[in-house]
Amino acid sequence: MKSVGVGILGLGVVGEGVVRILQKHHDNFQRDQEIDLDLVAVSSRRDVQARALGLLDIYSSDLAHVVDNPDVDVVVELLGGTDTAYQCISQALLNGKSVVTANKALIATRGRELMRLAAENGTELAFEASVGGGIPIIGPLRHTLASNRILSVMGIVNGTTNYMLGRMLEDRLDYDSALAEAQALGYAEADPTADVEGFDAAAKIAILAMIAFNTDIHLDQVATEGISNISPTDMKSAEEAGYVLKLLAVARRQAEGIDIRVHPAMIAKTHPLASVNGVHNAIYVVGDAVGETMFYGRGAGQGPAASSVVGDLIELARHITYRETITQPVWDTEALPLISDNDLMSTFYLRLPVPDRPGTLAASATIFAELGISIASMVQHAATDQQAELIFFTHAAPVAAVNTALDRLNASGILTGKPSCIRTVTD
Repeated sequence: MKSVGVGILGLGVVGEGVVRILQKHHDNFQRDQEIDLDLVAVSSRRDVQARALGLLDIYSSDLAHVVDNPDVDVVVELLGGTDTAYQCISQALLNGKSVVTANKALIATRGRELMRLAAENGTELAFEASVGGGIPIIGPLRHTLASNRILSVMGIVNGTTNYMLGRMLEDRLDYDSALAEAQALGYAEADPTADVEGFDAAAKIAILAMIAFNTDIHLDQVATEGISNISPTDMKSAEEAGYVLKLLAVARRQAEGIDIRVHPAMIAKTHPLASVNGVHNAIYVVGDAVGETMFYGRGAGQGPAASSVVGDLIELARHITYRETITQPVWDTEALPLISDNDLMSTFYLRLPVPDRPGTLAASATIFAELGISIASMVQHAATDQQAELIFFTHAAPVAAVNTALDRLNASGILTGKPSCIRTVTD
């Protein structure tokens, strides 16, 4: 059989995992998949990992050693970042090489451009590991579920925040304590902004929406809110009302277009996503033919990410080995308008810190009534130091109206601290 030359850019955690899988299962791939994956070139800034993996004879710190190498058929990009990665991937595609990447930030911003470049040069771009770690989701959306009109994609796609929210529920940790624990365990970076402010999840839902709806979505178009304002009170209120608090990524097809967003949400305990705990991820897809499906597994880590990378590598190697028709991206994308987050309807949980004095409840209720926000239930938590917290659950209301209500409450001087506004999800 034809040997398929593999070159790897980046020997970090995931790169090391990919190498170890290739070394461990090379003979199995030959026997079971009838492909011969030959690792012929690796490149990274330092040679430490290449030395540890026994790859010094095929190592160079020069990225061109992989990108321009005539013996490389498939480039595996695991550099991270966007600028250098884009240059390497685009040059590899121009050189007629197929590419596998796990780079969610790049795919979420320039993915469609790179897919078109691959098509123009008769090559392929695969990026299963960019979303959900080891969970197979890009492949099913592009192939298995292609018979469906996808109606919605919704998921828990960031393990760091899912772990933190779980710890805040289990042991009533506050946000800072949960973050410190996640960092100590290696689940959160020293700078956790991408995770806790929702940017990581936004990149992933942008990719999923691009594939599911065959439309052009850019990371900047995703309305994003993180979890840094979540308090133990919010966790307790959710539990008492029959909800679980998660950071949710949502993309939905509606008659007017699509809405796409990331935000904390109280999910009904009966919903399949409510039972996704720890650092696990899950992606809930609804199609017009298949109905409801859910993809679940470990969303990060060396093993899961490397598994998806090598899975893509095997698929591309099969195409090269047997000269199969390359799966080109769909050129005629559907021009779907984006629905502004302010134009959506939702039910809400609201926590208002207020002074413990007569009239504050009435003043808050008046503002809600004037904006047409109907209250489903209300609880006042016991006062401490002349402070109280008003907890409201609303009926369905326009997002714009709720935002206006919060602005008016802030301007009125009623609030003594930052309010909490969280959407609720039952189905």
